[in-house]
Amino acid sequence: MRHRVGGFKLGRDTEHRKAMWRNMAISLLTHGQITTTVPKAKSLKPFVEKLITLAKKGDLASRRRVIQQIGNPIMVKFDEDPDVSRNKYGELVDGPKLVKRLFDVIGPQFADRNGGYTRIVRLGKHRIGDAGDLCVIQLVGDESGPQVSGQYSRRRDKCNKRMEFAAKIRKGAKAEAAPKEETPAAQAPEAPAAEEKTEE
Repeated sequence: MRHRVGGFKLGRDTEHRKAMWRNMAISLLTHGQITTTVPKAKSLKPFVEKLITLAKKGDLASRRRVIQQIGNPIMVKFDEDPDVSRNKYGELVDGPKLVKRLFDVIGPQFADRNGGYTRIVRLGKHRIGDAGDLCVIQLVGDESGPQVSGQYSRRRDKCNKRMEFAAKIRKGAKAEAAPKEETPAAQAPEAPAAEEKTEE
């Protein structure tokens, strides 16, 4: 029986579950919304809302508690983010910090709101592998969401590379086809000369 037992275990031990919440919270606060399964979103919601409540207070103790919960990572929107500097090994060196964004942007955004900073929108789709119910958890107020309007998509890059590659192949095929058409005309005058040599 689960009398008076709150929360979700999600098939993980405590450390794994906390690490998952931390990573999902970082992604949510960075991008404004993420797509995940419904049980994960329901378990993440109170974790993130407590962080935002601390950000609304804005004092040093609250900042230290947030750093203790999620760390203070550098925000990276995509692999080649120009706002982030890396060393020669590709490791992150400097860039915009998440806690600064949480306290300077997200906290004041919800200054007049008492709780309910996130919403869960069911997508009505199932994940192919395990048929998990998918949903979007997003910050209230980001109606479009940064991921919807300005998400960096690698699919577009791959599609553009394919299109460029196909265009190069087509140009190469046209360039090869054009000289082949000219070669019979160029060889036509030489053929009688060869016949004259044979007659002599």
